Amino acid sequence: MLTASCAKINLFLELTGKLPNNYHQVDTVLCSIDLFDYLDYEVIDSPQIVLSCNINQLANENNLIYKVASYLQNEYKIPNGISIKLKKSIPIAAGLGGGSSNAANCILALNKLWQLHLSKAEMHKIAAQFGSDINFFLEGGTARGENRGEIITKMPDIILNNILLINPGIAISSAEAYKLAYLTSKQEQHYFDIKNVYSSCFNRLEAGIRKVYPIVDEVINTLKQYEAKVSMLSGSGSTCFGIFENIAQLEKCKDYFSEKGFWTYRAKTINSENSIS
Repeated sequence: MLTASCAKINLFLELTGKLPNNYHQVDTVLCSIDLFDYLDYEVIDSPQIVLSCNINQLANENNLIYKVASYLQNEYKIPNGISIKLKKSIPIAAGLGGGSSNAANCILALNKLWQLHLSKAEMHKIAAQFGSDINFFLEGGTARGENRGEIITKMPDIILNNILLINPGIAISSAEAYKLAYLTSKQEQHYFDIKNVYSSCFNRLEAGIRKVYPIVDEVINTLKQYEAKVSMLSGSGSTCFGIFENIAQLEKCKDYFSEKGFWTYRAKTINSENSIS
């Protein structure tokens, strides 16, 4: 069974406090985009979980796909194994949610293939055990994430057709990104207004990362120079994105970064139906 696993961008990410487990409490707005990994599943008679990938370093037991498959197999006493072939296109540790998307895809796929008959609520409960963004990818489209990011509320789809993604080739862990961030008072916090998307776009993690990683600062500033209406960091980075109205400027900007050897991708947001397969 061949499936597609989409990436996301965060149009908004504010830190609203600290939770008892020391995780940051967030308020974030996420959108699915048309950048995909592909996962091909095949049920096998032997009980093994066999994971292969076009990037060798991801084909191991630390991959969230493997962890989720192993948990479901043990929890529901499934006698069969599964062969999973991952074709990776979404950059790693890049703020685009590739690993979380893969994990959500695995929950949805194995629910079908192993006939687990899990409700959406049960799948969300499982997803929350493995990461903060996985719950979003069970829904897709546009949604608000709260608490650690695992409490998901669907929002009307935000349609953005001219998004330029740029990754400067560095990996930033979520742990580091949150460590570099600072909490503000309630009065200083930003809020998202769906009626004013461009002016609402904000990422609290961005300032700390831009100080420590000048290359990220350079990318965001260059996006502005090429007339991006929004230029910002996605999630915990290191991918930055610009939202353009002038397509010619988007293409010029894309060419500029491609010539520098940066990973670039022209994307658009997608709705729930197109983000889950």
